Amino acid sequence: MRKSTGFLLTFMALLSVGSSQAQQANMDAKPPMAMPDMTKILTAPGVFVNFSTYKVRPDYYKLSMAERKGAAAEVVAVVEKYKDKVKAEAYLTRGFEAQSDFFLRIHSYDMAATQAFLVDFRATRFGMNAEVTENLVGMTKALNYITKDKSPNLNAGLTGATYSDATPRYAFVIPVKKNADWWNLTDEQRLKEMETHTLPTLANLVNVKRKLYHSTGLDDTDFITYFETADLDAFNNLMLALAKVPENKYHVRWGSPTVLGTIQSFDSVVNTLSMGR
Repeated sequence: MRKSTGFLLTFMALLSVGSSQAQQANMDAKPPMAMPDMTKILTAPGVFVNFSTYKVRPDYYKLSMAERKGAAAEVVAVVEKYKDKVKAEAYLTRGFEAQSDFFLRIHSYDMAATQAFLVDFRATRFGMNAEVTENLVGMTKALNYITKDKSPNLNAGLTGATYSDATPRYAFVIPVKKNADWWNLTDEQRLKEMETHTLPTLANLVNVKRKLYHSTGLDDTDFITYFETADLDAFNNLMLALAKVPENKYHVRWGSPTVLGTIQSFDSVVNTLSMGR
């Protein structure tokens, strides 16, 4: 009996070793996961985005200058930690917006990476003292309507327009939600509406950059529109042109909020709000 038991234990141990070796061999055979190409993250389709606005709590300014300086350094360390997984950008809204002092735009190829970044950001002393006032989630897609096949002339005007103004200083975020009537139009009807939408915007593409994110099912809105410009008058003219298109009758939300911020480096925004510079 003892011999049988000893043999069985030895046999099971050999199986365990063999299984572990096989598992290790399989792991070794698998190619390492490729690092995401961060150089294309702002232009590639299938990229996720998270916009969040924040209001700094008054208690933060009860901390000493040294503590706030250390808190800002913690944020910079988090940005550095995730630089190969997310593209993190910060914008200063204090002085422009009543409900926020800054907003973040976080891009990633994996939404879990964005979540990990934001969890670590909120764990810093600066993040702990920043109240979230709005959050929007979306993703980039290829053009749905103004494509080479569906609308070649407008596509040529849209893709051929190049921003040529001064370096953008301001960024806008405007969420948009459509009603059920919009989604029940045929593809051909929506195409005509989008052609009417696109035509008056072409003249402003030389001094206003724009980017569209899709949110249906990911958030309570359908689209997030993001703009950059150095010319606020040109942006105002663009919004006036868009306000006049018939497509507006399908909107149940346009803005609410409309967020305006200045384009700055991440550490500049945090240092400005932490130390007044």
